[in-house]
Amino acid sequence: MGEVRLSAFARREWGPLHRTVRTALVTDKWRAVPLTLTAVCLTALFQVVQHQSWGYGPVQEIGAVRAEDPLWLALLRTPLSLFVPALDLPVWGALAQILLVFGIAEITVGRARTLAVAYLATLAGTMYARIGVALGPDAFAGLGLPASDARVVDTGPSAAVVGLAVFVCWRYRAWFTAGLVIAAMVVEVIVKPNLAGKEHLAAIAAVLALCAALSVKRRTADGAAEGLSGRRRPGGSAGRARPR
Repeated sequence: MGEVRLSAFARREWGPLHRTVRTALVTDKWRAVPLTLTAVCLTALFQVVQHQSWGYGPVQEIGAVRAEDPLWLALLRTPLSLFVPALDLPVWGALAQILLVFGIAEITVGRARTLAVAYLATLAGTMYARIGVALGPDAFAGLGLPASDARVVDTGPSAAVVGLAVFVCWRYRAWFTAGLVIAAMVVEVIVKPNLAGKEHLAAIAAVLALCAALSVKRRTADGAAEGLSGRRRPGGSAGRARPR
């Protein structure tokens, strides 16, 4: 009985998502995820280059974002910062996350939305760092940051990965999985309250706000469509399709 319930839960939670991804990969194979493959290659390239004596400086100049940077410079660097992995973390973890989450997002919500949501999540983390440092460490509910965090490099691709995971879960109504992702990020901040963890929460907040806005827009559009169809009389001239 337990196995049946677990199987039913898995089908309900991940069935539509699994079918969409599987169909795309079986049909187009790696051609289904060109954006993802580009992101993985860029991240690997930046990782190799920034560990060279001649490469660290250039990578920092084009892709490292800090709260102490001028706003115009931070915004200029933010698109490439998605692909600059943290120096102190294993790059293979970042590459696996990008391959999995970017790949699923690219197939399920499209390339344009994948890029837009990834940028939104990363930008939310970047802006939070600036606001948090301005608020200071004594701000209400721990929203502030110490002044030393102004010199810490932003999270890189991880904020984009977290934001995309939440967005895809919302799109396919995988509520349990979305809850797990959010809970994991909250636990991360509790256990290790650093800049990266709080930027992840900022990314989630921005994506949830986007999801809420899209839901309202969809409900408004559906309500307008239902109201229009309700005003049409069955069999009347308003209900007949006009010839093109």
